[in-house]
Amino acid sequence: MKYSVLIVEDDPMVAMINEQYVLKNPDFQVAASCRNGKEALDYLENNKVDLIVLDVYMPVMDGVETLKNIRDRKIPSEVIMVTAANDSETLENTMHLGVIDYLIKPFAFERFQVALEKFASKVSTLKQNKVLDQSCIDSIITSSKSTKEKDLPKGIQEKTLSTILSYFEMHEGWQSSDLIAERLGFSIVTVRHYMNYLVDQGLIKADVNYETGGRPCMLYRKK
Repeated sequence: MKYSVLIVEDDPMVAMINEQYVLKNPDFQVAASCRNGKEALDYLENNKVDLIVLDVYMPVMDGVETLKNIRDRKIPSEVIMVTAANDSETLENTMHLGVIDYLIKPFAFERFQVALEKFASKVSTLKQNKVLDQSCIDSIITSSKSTKEKDLPKGIQEKTLSTILSYFEMHEGWQSSDLIAERLGFSIVTVRHYMNYLVDQGLIKADVNYETGGRPCMLYRKK
C-alpha cells in the first residue's frame, strides 16, 4: 500500500516538480494537486490523504492559514511545509502547528526524499509498536527534527547546489555547462565548479563531446 500525497502549490511548474519528486519514491503516490489552501480544504472534506506538501505563499488562502484549518478540523494528515522564505516567524508558527518537516525553495531532490522518508519512518514506528517504550519515542522525535545538511566544501553554496540539482531533475539527456549557465543565469565558471563537485560526489555523470568542430565540450547528465 502506498502513502497518498496531496500537493498544494500555486506555481504549476513547482507543483509538477513536486509531483515528479513524489512519484520517484515507490512508497508514495500523488492523490491530487491544488492551487491554494481553499481548494485543498475542499478536497480534504471528501478525501483522505496521508501526507500534504503545503506551500506557504499562495493566493486565496496561504499555507499557514490552511495548516491552522487542517488542525482545527482534526484532519489526520501529516504536513511538509514548503516556502521560498526562511523567516523565523513563519517557521515558528508552522512548527507549533505540528509539521513533520520544513523545506526551503529551491530544495534538492535528495532533501525532498529525506522529508518523505522521515514521514514514512514515523508512520512505520507507530504502526509496529502498540505500546511505545522510550526507544520508540526517541526514534520518532529524532526523525521529526530538522535534518542538518552535511557540511559542504568551501566554494559550494547549498542554494546554488540545490538549484543545479533541481535543473537536472527537470531536464533529461546530456547538458553542457554553457546551456546550464544560460538557463540558470549563472556564470560558466560557477557551473563548471559545481559540476566537478557533483561528478566527484557520484550524483552526475560526465562525458566528452568531440563532435563540436573545435575544442571538446564536457557534457553532464543525472545518473
